[in-house]
Amino acid sequence: MKSTSTEKNYGNTWETEVSDSGEFVRHQTEFRARISSYGSAEFPSESERYHLYVSYACPWAHRTLIARKLKGLEKVISYDVVHPFLPRSGWSFDSSSQGATGDRVNGFENLKQAYLTASPQFDGAVTVPVLWDKKTKKIVNNESSEILRLLNFEFQQYATNPDLDLYPQNKRAEIDELNDWIYRHINNGVYRCGFATSQTAYSKAFEKLFAALDRVESILGGSRYLTGPDLTEADIRLFTTLVRFDAVYVTHFKCNRNRIVDFPNISGFTRDLYQTPGVAETVNMTHIKHHYYESHLHINPFGIVPDGPELDFEIPHGRS
Repeated sequence: MKSTSTEKNYGNTWETEVSDSGEFVRHQTEFRARISSYGSAEFPSESERYHLYVSYACPWAHRTLIARKLKGLEKVISYDVVHPFLPRSGWSFDSSSQGATGDRVNGFENLKQAYLTASPQFDGAVTVPVLWDKKTKKIVNNESSEILRLLNFEFQQYATNPDLDLYPQNKRAEIDELNDWIYRHINNGVYRCGFATSQTAYSKAFEKLFAALDRVESILGGSRYLTGPDLTEADIRLFTTLVRFDAVYVTHFKCNRNRIVDFPNISGFTRDLYQTPGVAETVNMTHIKHHYYESHLHINPFGIVPDGPELDFEIPHGRS
């Protein structure tokens, strides 16, 4: 892996996640414990014990905010929002940007302090989301896909919408298969385009990204959601990339063969999820745009944030 500085980099790790061939290769997350609602566990399911540290800008963190909202866990799991700008020192709890909350649990100045409190020898990337245990002052998990399932399964006795199952037994194989190629070619695919440092790596990622979007467009031509009439985690995982696509990825990451508004089924699907009660309030386009355009100075060296495009996710979606 290439690195541009000897200074410890807790934030913009795209500098250290590029291979010698110019391809972006994402680091793995390190905290992978679970919460259990059964028997004795290090992290038992309890109301008001756990806290999410998130960024409105980050699509991975955004997944967990949507699941928390849809499951009705607002009074069960608290959360704080970092500042949208991501420096080398890592995510900050500076609350000067509207929507950033500061750290209302520990009073940390930056997210790195949470990682080092949980694990003093920690030397990896400081990422969001973080599921924090307020009782033991430990990080339970910082892998968004696993947090998503913990929220779906392990707080049923406290959820106000426990009947919503984002990972139903009879669809798990289909959801896993969708998650696999959507993650590789769309969720992470936009980053593989944007952070590529060679034409070959970029073009390879670009081709796979739009082949995958064409495949999604076809699937959504036959059903409201990816697996049929019911919302699942696969839809949420896809949505957080789609809602950022036209505002950021088309220009900033050079993903410009088509915009999402050019895909009739995908654009309707995106508006459908946005208009699902509770989802719109998890979308903060100001944080999204300022994070990408101001933090990635190797792509956008003057940090200029575009005033457009004009996007209206409230237009009737026609999917129901």
